[in-house]
Amino acid sequence: MHSYDVIIIGSGLGGLVCGAILSRNGYRVCIYEKNRQPGGCLQTYSRDKVIFDSGVHYIGGLADGENLNKVFRYAGILDKLKLKRMDMDGFDHISFAGDDKVYKLAQGHDQFISTLLADFPGERAALEAYSNKISEVCSKFPLYNLRTGNYEEKQEVLHINTADFLASITDNMRLRNVLAGNNLLYAGVAEKTPFYVHALVLNSYISSSWKCVDGGSQIAKWLCYRIKENGGTIIRNTAVRSIQGNGDRVDHIVLDNGTKVYGEHFISNLHPAQTTAMTESDMLRGAYRNRMQQLENSVGAFVLNVVLKPGSFPYLNHNFYYHASEDAWAGIDYQVDRWPETYAIYVSASSRYEKYADSLSVMTYMRYEEMAPWHHTFNTDTQESSRGEDYEAFKIQRAEQLIDSVEKKFPGFRNCVQSYYVATPLSYRDYLGTGDGSMYGILKDSRDPLRTMVSARTKLSNLYLTGQNLNLHGILGVTMSSVITCSELLGMEFLVDEINQSILK
Repeated sequence: MHSYDVIIIGSGLGGLVCGAILSRNGYRVCIYEKNRQPGGCLQTYSRDKVIFDSGVHYIGGLADGENLNKVFRYAGILDKLKLKRMDMDGFDHISFAGDDKVYKLAQGHDQFISTLLADFPGERAALEAYSNKISEVCSKFPLYNLRTGNYEEKQEVLHINTADFLASITDNMRLRNVLAGNNLLYAGVAEKTPFYVHALVLNSYISSSWKCVDGGSQIAKWLCYRIKENGGTIIRNTAVRSIQGNGDRVDHIVLDNGTKVYGEHFISNLHPAQTTAMTESDMLRGAYRNRMQQLENSVGAFVLNVVLKPGSFPYLNHNFYYHASEDAWAGIDYQVDRWPETYAIYVSASSRYEKYADSLSVMTYMRYEEMAPWHHTFNTDTQESSRGEDYEAFKIQRAEQLIDSVEKKFPGFRNCVQSYYVATPLSYRDYLGTGDGSMYGILKDSRDPLRTMVSARTKLSNLYLTGQNLNLHGILGVTMSSVITCSELLGMEFLVDEINQSILK
């Protein structure tokens, strides 16, 4: 009979960071992963000898003294990562149909303001108000600043809506849409997206923006290495079938093969809806289960991963966001006959080439409803099955539409394409376990922020949640959510102090 101090279900970034932190602090950790490759959105795959990322296209907050830098240092992986800092004068380029001008978002708040001021010379007050509000809102989130604090600090800013705030600082519609121009990063919905989501995400990139050289799976690789070095265990190709409660606690989990595994503490890196669905306990009342099941998820993604002909497409050390209309928020509500109405291009950083790119990813929105004819299919590297010829034809048709759209802004792009591979909301559903292929998990809503915030604690005293559905998605958001989860076992004051002290050791 196996027994561990902490059993973690799922080896996405949240599960791995929890595993690294807790194993460093003496807990006997075991992580169960249903897929062959650990890492969730950190997974990479290779096609035509080229590496593609599942979800890590760039990372913020990794410069010395910044929040993610400190946590990764504490987890023991920072010095192992191969990173490339993105263009200081514009990590993100924003573009609109019918406008030849490309608007750049620069690193460093002062440079961010001065760069946009060149395009909007009369908008200094608006840009300074924007920068100051981002700093103010970020200061209200204690853990984002790796300090202890209380919930009341952030409460006063949770209801601020991003689109409303941008409208309040300027009448210049183009500037508003430039500032919202990379909202693909958080699946922005004009009437819903809270400003705190925008602020926490943007501030991390304005502080410092980085690409992972040769893919983001290196983060997962080194976290796995540290966990094992600390005496932890990672078991792949093994799904957890159920979580079995006894009284107010979890007693054990049951694996797909029927094996029971016992532990003291249990952490689920799965979506809260999945976690509650697989938990058998009278402590999880109908109201709690229903709340988790009814949480609205963010939209899905269609990602075109392109292998480029050697020496054909220049390496871009920035990302490119395009909007087919004047409205940067409009793309998420696309009309199928006009799809895509927005997209982002992320060019991969490779150690093999500097001047030219060997691959890139084009990402746009796709609603799960478009997958309806194939909802019944399931396909991963451990359970391979075909979704049928009509699905393959659908992917090709949409890929060609997306290439046509990119071609308009990058003439000759089509001739640079050697081959391409597609991920749809079904790919995200099957590999990452989101029930509807959601990109970023639970959709946050400024109109009812508390409803869309999920606690790391559950109704069972030794079952905790972690991952992108707690506080914030993305590498930084998930890492900080993991710190919250670990603090339930270690104590927040102790853990924050340890992380801050580790930089001095």
